[in-house]
Amino acid sequence: MINRPVVVGVAALQQKGNFEELDEALILMDKAAKSAIEDVGKESIKNYIDEIRIPKGFWKYRDPGKWIAKNNNFKKDPTTYVTKIGVLQQNLINEACLKIQKGEIEASLIMGGEARYKNLRSKIEKKSFKEEKLEENPNFYIKAKEDLYGDEELEALGAMAVGYYAVIETALRKAHNEEIKEHKEKIGKQYKQFSDVALKNKNAWTDESFSKEEIVFDSKKNKLMAYPYNKLHCTSWNVNQSAALIICNEKIADKLMIDATQRVYPIASTENNHMISVQQRPKLYESFGMNYAAKMIMSYIKKLEIDIDAYDLYSCFPAAVKMFKNSLKIDDGKPLTVTGSMPFAGGPLNSYVLHSSVEMIKKIRANEISYGLVTGVSGMMTKQSFCVWGKEYKEGFIHYDVTKKVISKESPLNLSSKLHGDGKIIGYTFFENNNQNMIAVLYLEDEDCHRKVVTSNKLEFINVLKDEEWVGKRIKYSRNQVVSW
Repeated sequence: MINRPVVVGVAALQQKGNFEELDEALILMDKAAKSAIEDVGKESIKNYIDEIRIPKGFWKYRDPGKWIAKNNNFKKDPTTYVTKIGVLQQNLINEACLKIQKGEIEASLIMGGEARYKNLRSKIEKKSFKEEKLEENPNFYIKAKEDLYGDEELEALGAMAVGYYAVIETALRKAHNEEIKEHKEKIGKQYKQFSDVALKNKNAWTDESFSKEEIVFDSKKNKLMAYPYNKLHCTSWNVNQSAALIICNEKIADKLMIDATQRVYPIASTENNHMISVQQRPKLYESFGMNYAAKMIMSYIKKLEIDIDAYDLYSCFPAAVKMFKNSLKIDDGKPLTVTGSMPFAGGPLNSYVLHSSVEMIKKIRANEISYGLVTGVSGMMTKQSFCVWGKEYKEGFIHYDVTKKVISKESPLNLSSKLHGDGKIIGYTFFENNNQNMIAVLYLEDEDCHRKVVTSNKLEFINVLKDEEWVGKRIKYSRNQVVSW
């Protein structure tokens, strides 16, 4: 009999309140682990856990996994993994499922958590916040091989994710031939629906629904983060949230007599790990690797003759939702989230996919849906993942990493070495910098189709960028500064 990977325990939790009522991330993850074990219905499941996988968060612990294993009296000494930002969160689930399927392990605990809200409360309440010191290293510390940014864009945008996604958003707007007002209205309508879903999710961070107007128009509570994104378009990472999944060999589930209603199966997953910085992508608004990974997951869905009842598209910013929707060819009007999205349900830095997977699994258990598809992102829409979950076991966990295929088909474009010249705008944004001055960042393509990133602090120019579509227009630059338009 094939070693079937099956999810038997899940947990998601969050905390609100004042500083003293909040836990640090380590305790949040420990509580999620305890809750997932309790969810299994058989405490002895913890004696079969061979590994613990955790995506790295804002916290500074070296290895939370070993501490949690000891704190919960795990019978085995689990192999521990900590994966840095740049590694797909779905990859942790995929690796665990593949190891179970190959018979290399019996069970895996995958969890993540953040306590940014506790840190925020410490500043508001003027309290000292010190994390538990964990100085023992994990068995494996995994990080991406390539850098997420190009030098020019890093200088212009730093590591502020919202800026990169905002540039992609304007490229998407132009590619879809949307007028500025129409574009705003569409995003506002979509995100109003997301906020309504979040209101029904007991684990969602926000406890209020927002109108389309509140989302579309910037205000004191909904300030402009990076044009065209306001705060309510952006992931909310100042949360106290954690999530955990326990995946085991179904032989173990049978041995422990875990109720069949608890069991949900990973059906198929695809990943694209080909990294190209935003400024060197052939198309800012589209990824060949993402589309190819989507094509492969859809081919598996067709082959297995299953229908997708629900989606949770990674929603750090609207551009991510749109690109996933386009790649999967999802019909307009189809619900795109089961959590309520990262701005409203909460977007813990490097573990949201665990939350969306847990919520999808719960809905499958409750017979609300039969098959659900969860997507994930790492970096600046750099890597993408797709995973189908289902109530009924099919022909084994299917996994395909499209990276090698994609590398042969999608190459980074050259960077322009010209100090002066003119270029066509292919995407742009503007925002208030740390000095409270407005700055515009524009991605250009020169006559040789080489790429350049330039900036401008001229308010006259920034005002026209807001009111008119400038993707496709040309400007002149000198030493990475706009000189005329």
